[in-house]
Amino acid sequence: MSQLIFKNLTFQVFLAALLGIGLGMTFDEVLLSPQGSTFYEVILLIKTVFLSALRMLIAPLIFFSLITGIIGIGSVVKLRQLGALTITYYLSTTLIAILLGLFAVFFIHPWTNYPPTAEITSEFSSTGMIDPGSGSIVGVAQQILNLALTNPVSALVNLNILGIVTNAVLIGLAMVMILPAGSPLHVIIQQANDVILQILKWVIRILPIGIFAILMDFTLQLDSGTGSSATFLSQLFQFALLIIALTLVHGLIVLPGIAWLLAGKSPARLLKQIARPLMVAFSTSSSSATLPVTMSTCNEELGISTSVTSFVLPLGATMNMDGTALFEAVAAIFLAYMFGIELTTTTIFVVFLMSMVASIGAPGMPSASMAGMQMVLLAVGIPLEAIAILLVIERPLDTIRTTVNVEGDIVGSLVVERFSRSGQTEFKEA
Repeated sequence: MSQLIFKNLTFQVFLAALLGIGLGMTFDEVLLSPQGSTFYEVILLIKTVFLSALRMLIAPLIFFSLITGIIGIGSVVKLRQLGALTITYYLSTTLIAILLGLFAVFFIHPWTNYPPTAEITSEFSSTGMIDPGSGSIVGVAQQILNLALTNPVSALVNLNILGIVTNAVLIGLAMVMILPAGSPLHVIIQQANDVILQILKWVIRILPIGIFAILMDFTLQLDSGTGSSATFLSQLFQFALLIIALTLVHGLIVLPGIAWLLAGKSPARLLKQIARPLMVAFSTSSSSATLPVTMSTCNEELGISTSVTSFVLPLGATMNMDGTALFEAVAAIFLAYMFGIELTTTTIFVVFLMSMVASIGAPGMPSASMAGMQMVLLAVGIPLEAIAILLVIERPLDTIRTTVNVEGDIVGSLVVERFSRSGQTEFKEA
């Protein structure tokens, strides 16, 4: 039993975080002295390698994940029949989740009881994708269009997130419309995505080492400056509690409410019928791994047609991440405050936009949302090492977030089933 616990990645990450913070607080004077400089340089090297590995994956992961998700639609016929309903629902619930999160952070924001923890600069920080001093909405829109409509190779090389997303969406849609399902190019794209996901799994395996190095350095910087490790931990704890509360509100009130209003499904009965896939999602932290159970439950327990579930659920496992979008929006605001970054109207708009995009392209596997989180951080100029701060608590939060993601897919199937049947009835009557 003890061996299984020590092999658990969540436990390893938590232990690494405690060791990094604890050693940084205990031996700060020694490590920052000339005698401890060699060991400190090794810590910085590990941190740099880990952050470089994360950064290396951002562009190809976003590009291939988005294209794979879009070509998963399968055919133009499906796109026309069910695509509009499905995508409208996905975007609407994602929008609600992000707005819920942003409303909470600006009206509750418990961590602001303390001053910003630190102002850290590094070679991995970003000046932000959009210039906050643009002034007008037209100026911001012009910047966005200039970034979005660019050469795909240039976007990939320069880590232009908007350009990567725009090109991926356009290429994916063109492939669905022109190429038949299962074409060689489809296979190549899917295999390339599988390769990138495999590399991501390798990087996730070394999470404990990377987190240890980053949090030790972070603690040393806090204790040598004006910050406080105790303040940092208190802020992080309050952030985690807010995320849990918001995710539960979305999963227990918003989504069941949508099912009741749009599909006529009683919230209590719905939650009882879908308990099995929600438990699997909670235990695996993977919407993709839960997909077989989700499909069988929708077909057998909810009576949803196979034609709807075979389209809506696989697409949702890749592109509908309500819990992830909420988490990333709130996390970006939280980290911006911690690092003393001004939250202008433009910055908030960019957070809003990139959280939606990042959630759409997030792979349905444990901790994979951290790849999308990098997109949000880079867009608003937050140092990339902030990822480690989130990873301390990310795995426990991921279980709740994934559960809500799967619930959103199920409710989407109910809504699409209801409205697609209504549309077919109206057509026949006409």
